[in-house]
Amino acid sequence: MQTNDRAIVTFTGLAHGLVHTYELSIPIFVVVWLTEFPVTTALLGTVVAVGYALFGAGALPGGVLADRYGSNRLVTACLVGMGGSFLLLSVAPGVLTIALALGLWGLAASVYHPAGLALISTGVEERGTGFAYHGMAGNAGIALGPLLTALLLLAFDWRVVAALLVVPAVVAVGYALTAEFDETAAVSADGGESSDVDDDTDDGQAASLGEFLADSRALFTTGFTLAMLVVMMNGLFYRGTLTFLPDVLGGFLPPITEFVRLFEPGSPLAEEFDLAFYLYSGLLTVGIAGQYVGGKLTDRIETTAGLSAIFAGLAVVALLFVPAAQAGLWPLLAVSVALGFLLFALQPMYQATIAEYSPPGDRGLSYGYTYLNNFGVGAAGAAISGYLLSVAGVRGTFLGLAVFPALGLLFALTLWRRG
Repeated sequence: MQTNDRAIVTFTGLAHGLVHTYELSIPIFVVVWLTEFPVTTALLGTVVAVGYALFGAGALPGGVLADRYGSNRLVTACLVGMGGSFLLLSVAPGVLTIALALGLWGLAASVYHPAGLALISTGVEERGTGFAYHGMAGNAGIALGPLLTALLLLAFDWRVVAALLVVPAVVAVGYALTAEFDETAAVSADGGESSDVDDDTDDGQAASLGEFLADSRALFTTGFTLAMLVVMMNGLFYRGTLTFLPDVLGGFLPPITEFVRLFEPGSPLAEEFDLAFYLYSGLLTVGIAGQYVGGKLTDRIETTAGLSAIFAGLAVVALLFVPAAQAGLWPLLAVSVALGFLLFALQPMYQATIAEYSPPGDRGLSYGYTYLNNFGVGAAGAAISGYLLSVAGVRGTFLGLAVFPALGLLFALTLWRRG
């Protein structure tokens, strides 16, 4: 990769990892807050849901702002906002302040994906490789964020831990203020002009509603609409599968004492050690390899062909998950590895596809719609899987969730055949 590519990938990788570190640290804090404050799970769940909802809902305006003011400024503002929200969290006297802090985090974090992905798509010439490293950094945050938070809570009060989590944001902001790169290098390399992207980024004027609607109408070609349906199917399957997966895995795993003789049956340590949690973390870690392979393949094959193959694999995994889990530990591990690998290999594929079906000047807007679909509409996958688990059991749930990758395969094949 060239110097400009490396600078952008480092900048976006730091920010992406932090977004997901903060995102996945929140459930760890929830356990502490339930004992710290006189609050019900229903109320606290609503408080957390508001922050996550803003994380998805802010993606579309974030994309508009990225096209207007530039991705560098917006990602830097995102880092400042996330660090500031966790600083506020560290001094929260009660649930109301926690709600405010999480809401501010959701708003700040929501602008990252459209801004960061737009920056890679217009600034990195080896786009597929850039998406691969970017995805790997995000998966590192997904896998290591909860673990880091849990380990810090062993030694410090939760408020101290929240304050310590501000430090990485400060470091990232410091890098952002000193990093130098060309946001439009890839546009020029593809034969476009930098002015196609940044004519409006410095005029200080917010995009009017008329401009927004006109840009949106121009953006939603048949190809882009099909790409949005692909993203929607990914989001529904992603959230529907992962939300209850730790609990599902726990139902298939035997007690830890059957594997590790260090633990005596009935010991407090054995009761605290949840093997399903570590298998779940391992599955997310495997996603790092999936991100890398998926990103590399976008530079070598048609992304629509890759999307079709991965969706087909996910549909098969969904159908085989419960039979494999019931067959024993090793089949369960194998199907879990396949799920983690394919689930995250899909992400750089659809990110690169969005870049192919959107003009450079509206790249931020296109990723805004992408993550409104992925995080916003995709959040319904959690409700769907929760309902299916209550009425159809685990086997019925995975059979129902298999519909999403099957539809994703149909939309991807249609997009592929259209060329």
